[in-house]
Order: sequence, then C-alpha cells, then structure tokens
Amino acid sequence: MNEIIRNYETLLADIQKKSAGRTFLLPVSKTFPASDIKILYDYGVRHFAENRLQELDPKSHELPSDIKWHFIGHLQSNKVRKVVPLAYAIHSVDSVSLLDKIDRAAAEFQHHVKCFIEFKPEGEDSKTGAGINLADELFERAEKCSEYCTVCGIMGMAPLGGTAEQNSAAFKKLHDLLDYANTKFKLNMTELSMGMSGDYTEAISQGSTIVRIGSAIFGKRDYQI
Repeated sequence: MNEIIRNYETLLADIQKKSAGRTFLLPVSKTFPASDIKILYDYGVRHFAENRLQELDPKSHELPSDIKWHFIGHLQSNKVRKVVPLAYAIHSVDSVSLLDKIDRAAAEFQHHVKCFIEFKPEGEDSKTGAGINLADELFERAEKCSEYCTVCGIMGMAPLGGTAEQNSAAFKKLHDLLDYANTKFKLNMTELSMGMSGDYTEAISQGSTIVRIGSAIFGKRDYQI
C-alpha cells in the first residue's frame, strides 16, 4: 500500500475512534505536489486544504474539478477575488472588512463559499486571527451575509508550545465562543475547525468537527511556509 494512503487510513481510523465519527479529517496539501494529492484523490478523498493562492491556483487547474478546496492561510484582501471562485471554504476570516470582501465577491461570482471566523490564541498577538474582543462585531456582520457566503463555524489553533491541558483549554474557549455566537446572534454555526497533527486529540475532546493535518499524512515537508 502507498505510504500516503497508509498514513491517511491510520489517522482516519484514530480520529473516527476518538470522535465516534463526528470529526472530519481534512488533508493539508500545502507544499506537496499535485501528484501526492492525486494519490489520495484516486483513493476517494475530495477535500484538501491550501494556504497560499500561489499553490491553490495551479493545483486547482491541474487536478480534477470536483475537488473541494479549503483555503486555510492568511488571506490578503487584494487576493479575495482570486481565491473565492476557487474555494469551497475559507477558514481564515479574521476581520469584518475581509468578510465584507468575501461576501461581495461570492455574490458577484454567484459562487457559494463557506466561511470560518478565525480567532487567535489569547496572548499571541503575532499570530493571525481576530482577537476575542472583535467577536461581536464579526458575528453581527456574519448575520448579514448574502446567500452565497455562509459563515458556518470558527477556526483556531492551540497556543504555541502548549501542554495538552493548555491546548484543551484553548479549544474549549473556541467551543464556548461558538455556543455564544449561536445563542446571541441569528447564526447556526455548526463547525469547529481546530486541531492539527500534534494536538488533534485535545481538539476532538473539545468538540472539533474538522482537524487539519498535513505532514502526518504526506510526510515531512522540505520547507515551511
């Protein structure tokens, strides 16, 4: 069996066991070639995640058109109109102005896109993502999105170098924030995009519905972005 498929199967079985089948495994294919993605595609996988337009664009044209691409990297406002037509979902919405641009582009292209509001870990101002203090403003804007832009959930990461307990606490705050949004605002967000190779166990324990995993599936990256 191909190593990529073996890695994927092993992770999928563990994630399904830990989550009782509630958590979706999203392969993060950034920095890996289209040929590696095609291996999983031929195995039946249809969702993949990229974090740069420079990779998403050529891969989306080289690979089969029924792949559902998730954009998980920081999205610059000047690239919104190029990313939106290619994306099934954008996990990294971190400001009202960015959500405005995505909403307008989705309506213009009449392309349905799912959005996740990304929040940064508390105390890590250098990381991308919105601060918790901006939550109400973002949720208020999310209520007003067009039919082409659906804010379906929240995305976040654990603190850098966090312990299992610290990771769990950070993920619990994101879950609590999702509950708060659905209670106070006219939203029906159901997704929590949280957890990666080193902390997906803690993420699942706190209700993650999507874990984003790359190198544990595809192998060690030659370089990081």
